[in-house]
Amino acid sequence: METMANNVAIEKSKTSKIQDVDFDNLSFGSVYSDHMLVCDYKNGEWSAPKVVPYQPITLDPSAKIFHYGQSIFEGMKAYKDEAGKIWLFRPLENWKRLNKSAKRLAIPELPEAYFMDGLNALLQVESDWVPQNPGSSLYIRPFIFASGNGFHASPADEYKFIIACAPSGSYFSGKVKVLIEETYSRAANGGVGYAKAGGNYAGQFYPTQLAAEKGYQQVIWTDDNTHEFIEEAGAMNVFVRIGDTLLTAPTNDRILDGITRKSILDIANDEGIKTEVRKVSVHELVEAAKNGTLKEMFGAGTAAVISPIAGFGYHGEDYDLPELENSYASLLKKRITDIQYNRAEDKFGWRYEVAQ
Repeated sequence: METMANNVAIEKSKTSKIQDVDFDNLSFGSVYSDHMLVCDYKNGEWSAPKVVPYQPITLDPSAKIFHYGQSIFEGMKAYKDEAGKIWLFRPLENWKRLNKSAKRLAIPELPEAYFMDGLNALLQVESDWVPQNPGSSLYIRPFIFASGNGFHASPADEYKFIIACAPSGSYFSGKVKVLIEETYSRAANGGVGYAKAGGNYAGQFYPTQLAAEKGYQQVIWTDDNTHEFIEEAGAMNVFVRIGDTLLTAPTNDRILDGITRKSILDIANDEGIKTEVRKVSVHELVEAAKNGTLKEMFGAGTAAVISPIAGFGYHGEDYDLPELENSYASLLKKRITDIQYNRAEDKFGWRYEVAQ
């Protein structure tokens, strides 16, 4: 039986898996909710989105996603406050970036109403799947891929947009040691590094494996030309605190315009923390570590919000960072999560309430 919400057709699942889920022990992104949003692009236009039971996807072996990699995605979360209200954090930024990625990969852009109305309808159906446990959230994965067929090297004529959800617990990364990459590059000038394209992440896995074999958990990516400037930390934007100044690299063709990154810069400025958006050289980082002015490094992204870095390796030498009692990382993370969970004033207008 179909119903409607926000002009989106809803086909309810006949059964639910929710009673089998241990919400007190959720790993990240490994348990999936009962429904998903589906929207198809055919004959030159997007069809109306529809909420359907979570289910496998059937594709022809000639579907172009398998051959030419037209695939993009976003990462976002839904949060439930103490009163049971559901909130999103800057969702329009995710829609804008999805379309920015789509344009770069010659994928048709998705109308705002399809994204927002579809997301609202899905979350209304899945409201019980948004955990209320401290630090938990419903991870949301919107993605688009080429479903049209053909071996010819050209953009597909059909695409599928899906939003799937996974309730997830607190993301504890522990103490992370990173290796500054000197050989491999995450992205190149004129490439697709600024897009959330699946291939960007596939290309990261091998260098990260090599770093893991040396005892590091992640890689600090450097520029593709000289490997002299730091750019990202694994799949996250990277911040460095030298003295009392918070530094991060400017976005460009190679660096993702992270929503958490932008939020950190705004909150830091609101806190009176001096920030600089500029190139940060590996030499500057090493010298700051040696003379004691390097106070903090952390990654920033949707999953962990902020992931502190305990030390880094470069040219066969390790540099440990001090453990600070009142770190910028902990202050900024608390400011952001308090907004996300509706525990504090949102002076920036970032919080978005989902109608229930």
